[in-house]
Amino acid sequence: MRVLITGAAGFIGSHVADLLDERGHETLKLDNLLPKAHGPQATAPDVRIGDVRDARLLDDLLPGVDVVCHQAAVVGHGLDPSDAPDYTLHNDYGTAVLLAAMYRAGVRRLVLASSMVVYGEGRYVCQDHGVVRPGPRRQSDVDKGRFEPPCPACGAALAPKLVAEDAPIDPRSTYAATKAAQEHLASAWARQTGGNVWALRYHNVYGPRMPRDTPYAGVASLFRSALQRGEPPTVLEDGHQRRDFVHVTDVALANALAVETEPTPGLLTPINVCSGDPHTVGELATELATACAGPTPKVVGGARPGDVRHVVADPARARTLLGFEAQTGFTEGIAEFATAPLRAPAAVT
Repeated sequence: MRVLITGAAGFIGSHVADLLDERGHETLKLDNLLPKAHGPQATAPDVRIGDVRDARLLDDLLPGVDVVCHQAAVVGHGLDPSDAPDYTLHNDYGTAVLLAAMYRAGVRRLVLASSMVVYGEGRYVCQDHGVVRPGPRRQSDVDKGRFEPPCPACGAALAPKLVAEDAPIDPRSTYAATKAAQEHLASAWARQTGGNVWALRYHNVYGPRMPRDTPYAGVASLFRSALQRGEPPTVLEDGHQRRDFVHVTDVALANALAVETEPTPGLLTPINVCSGDPHTVGELATELATACAGPTPKVVGGARPGDVRHVVADPARARTLLGFEAQTGFTEGIAEFATAPLRAPAAVT
């Protein structure tokens, strides 16, 4: 198939592009080499330099394309709410321009890079009240080291469970809000055009080519950067917050399977892309420090505004609909990541 990959020079996009090429697809690669993701001196010889917000460029590229694999986005927790215009301009306006151009070109298939952050908190069960949605954690509780969200009905302790794709969307950061908006835009486009969308909700992705030394990087990159400086990884809260860490090559595989599998016409179908083997953030820091022969992680308490406690994915739908199962185990993946090449320091603007 002929596939347009946006964000094709990025951390995840470059792995997706490599795998689609290996599987015999004809790929068109597009990226604007945003400095905060790529570093100020980045180059990408096999990638067309351009922006998904450029409608004229898209009108030139899209004729004859079978599937668009949309990876381009400003990602990560960011700095503070002043990032909101930048996130919205790149993630949401860029997606709207792309969808409009796809409509003009008659392209009806989209693989959208979404994120687990659209869920907010994960799934929790109260012994007396069943499945509940905890509210935002109070700063006073965080300051006292009370990190677990209580039942909103009775205040009792909750048990975290796997979060499935039918969970309510509850974004708690600017980035999360823009990823939710991308899904809504793509869903409306699918219904209006009869197109179809796989929305791949990536969980905590790590692996080679992650950007380093930037507030937009993932936690694995932040830990690795600290260890390279000879410093202990700094772990917020008590380190017991649970996540699903999935290797980037597995994320690329999920994208390839989505490109090759046609979903239901007229609908957006969300899919968790995860390892199915959750671990705590503290375990990640300890495993990486051991693999790097570095200092012991430092647990410092506290939490960033918008941080959630537990988000652990249910992998069942990905297995059923795409035939996807992660291939890289946690210990194996972290050992490889300890010496894997990272991107040069990124510019913060």
